[in-house]
Formats: sequence, structure tokens, C-alpha cells
Amino acid sequence: MASFRINELQLTIAVLLTVCVVASACSSQETVSPPTIQTTAAHTHTEDTTTPPITQTTTTHTHTDLQAGSYLGNYSISEVGFGTQTTVTVSDNTRTIVTNALPNHETGLFPNSGNPNTISAQSNRYEFPTNPAYRGAAVEVHVPGVAVNGVKFEPGTAETVTCVTGETYRVEGLQDTFNLGMDFNNAHVQPTGEYHYHGLSHLLAEVLDHSGGELVHVGFAADGYLIYISTTDIYKPSYQLTASLRTGSDCQVSLGGVRGPNKVVGGTAPDGTYTSDWEYVPGSGHLDECNGTFIEDRYLYLVTNEFPYISRCLKGEFNESRPSGPNPGRTPRGQTGSALSGPNLAAAAAQLDVTEKQLRLALGPPPPDIEAAASSLGVTTGALRDALDKSP
Repeated sequence: MASFRINELQLTIAVLLTVCVVASACSSQETVSPPTIQTTAAHTHTEDTTTPPITQTTTTHTHTDLQAGSYLGNYSISEVGFGTQTTVTVSDNTRTIVTNALPNHETGLFPNSGNPNTISAQSNRYEFPTNPAYRGAAVEVHVPGVAVNGVKFEPGTAETVTCVTGETYRVEGLQDTFNLGMDFNNAHVQPTGEYHYHGLSHLLAEVLDHSGGELVHVGFAADGYLIYISTTDIYKPSYQLTASLRTGSDCQVSLGGVRGPNKVVGGTAPDGTYTSDWEYVPGSGHLDECNGTFIEDRYLYLVTNEFPYISRCLKGEFNESRPSGPNPGRTPRGQTGSALSGPNLAAAAAQLDVTEKQLRLALGPPPPDIEAAASSLGVTTGALRDALDKSP
């Protein structure tokens, strides 16, 4: 009987040791190689209209959440089904993006009732730094960055409501008052045929999410910092609707360069229809005025479900790059040195054979949309740029 108890004790110890060894093996972290990206097959997506769950902001994020996977070095996206052709190369601290700007995911139907334009391939080239330099000061930007697939982020619009009393209200892309033809990607098409994002695209996040992490790398900002989407929507912007009523009388709508009917603006409450309806309130959210933040000592930008949706300014050093050539970064609202402070508008108007008031109304608040302004004035973009450049 004593021998049986000893053998039973030995067997128990052996089992416990075996369990400990197995548990130790399970707890070791496995190194997983980045996934291979298949870029030649056509994909079919359905729109996800569900709202991401809100989690507590005390979540601890690891460096794994910030991995940009295969998109930090050289890569190419060639989608037969969608026609996407994007090549990115990194050399001498510069990331060069050459793209036809066709998205690698499903889009809405264009033309549509709010957007008469057809998506077409572009020939775009962007150059962004790979070693961003954080400057801290917010500098306003027209095109804050480009998505991994080569489609640009451009949250602003050319549409305005202008009052004879001097007020000009820039219409927001994502609002319910005016139909600008946005699709389920919060995107639409410019007269040039270029498809671009005004806000968060769930399909973009879906096709780029290879790891199932909480933060999905979706693009590159013009200053070199990375752009992410939070799958849990835990990072909130710091903008709120202003409390002051709007002012202005005899206000006229201008959509796509076409003058529309008068719009009652004076005395109405801000509701997000116009960019000026919003104001930055430090500390009211998790993100700064450029929709950026530091996570584990890394600065980055986020595309969010709420205004400003996409960064309207950048915190790093940059030259705003457009297909037509570089355009210096601009000073944000509320600061001196805006895009319109340099040119002598009276001289520019005289050169263009228009009145100064017509020129101001066409340009609108900074940053101006030169193409839209030229269209409304009946001149070429080259003539408008030349007039502004020659009128210091």
C-alpha cells in the first residue's frame, strides 16, 4: 500500500511538470512574418453600415498596433478588377508615389444626381519625406496626404455660400444640406475625373487591414507622418460646433462653379453644413487641431468619423505636392500669413479684367480652390495663378 501511494505521488508530480512545460511553451510570443499582399485579384465588397463599438480610452496600445506592414518600403498595387496602378519607392529619405489614383475597392456610381463627373485614371506623382520633422505649429493644407492605394485625401470643397455683406461660407463635403454626390466611401469625383476621399472609408480600411489590429495604416501625410484609421473609433477629435449664430444677408449658393438661388444664412445656428460652423476646443477630445496625436512617442494622424474627418493642417515640415506642381503649405485659420495675404487682389483683378469683389468671392476663404475659382471667373487656372503670382 505504501508503494502504491509513492507511485501515485510520483505520477502526480510528473503530470504537473508536464502541464507547466506546456503552459510555458504556449506563453512564448511567436514572431509572425508580414502577410503577402495579393494585388492582382478583383475583390467584391459590401458596404458595412454598422457603427464601430466605442471602447474605453484607457486601452494600452503596443507598437504592434502601429505597424505599417508592407507599406513602409517599396511596394506596388496592381488591381486588375479596379484598374489600380500605384507604385511607391523609397530612396534618399523620400517616398515617391506614382499612381493613376484609381481606388482598389468598390466605389459608388458616378455620375450621380449630386456629382456629374466620371471617375478616370490620372497621372499623379507625390514626394513625401520618410524622416518627418515635427515643428509643432499647425500649418493649413489643401491636400494633407495620399492613401496607400494612391487616392488623395482632400477634405475641403470648392462649394460656397457668399453674402453681399462680405461673408463667405465654405460648404463641408460631409453634411446633409447640399447634395455633393458622396458615395459610401465618403468620396466623390472632381471635374478632372479624380476620385478622392473627404472622410473615413470603411472599404479602404478593410482592404488594407492585414493584421486585424486596432489601428490600420491607410496613408501618408505630406509631412511624412503616417495616417491611420482606428477600427474602434476611440480617438475623438477636439472640434465642436460654435455657439454663435451665423451672420450675412442676401447670400447666394455656388455649387460646382454654378451660381444658385439665395440661401438664408443670417441668424441660423451652426449645424456642420459649413466649415466655419466648427471650432477647435483644446482638450475636448483626444486629438489636436490637425487630428493628430502621439502614441508611444510616435506622432500620427487619424481619419475619424467626426469633423474634421481628415486633417486640415499638418504639424511637420512639408511642401504641399499636387499633380500640377508643389504648392507651399499654408497658415491655418486664425493666424496671419494666409494664402490670400500675399497677392494684391486689386492688381490681380485688373489683370484678369474682373472686379476685386468678384475675385474675392471666387477665391473664398483660404485655402482657395484655384480650379474652381478660375471656372467661376471664366479664366484658365494658369491665367489666375499668373495674376496672383505677379501681384505681390
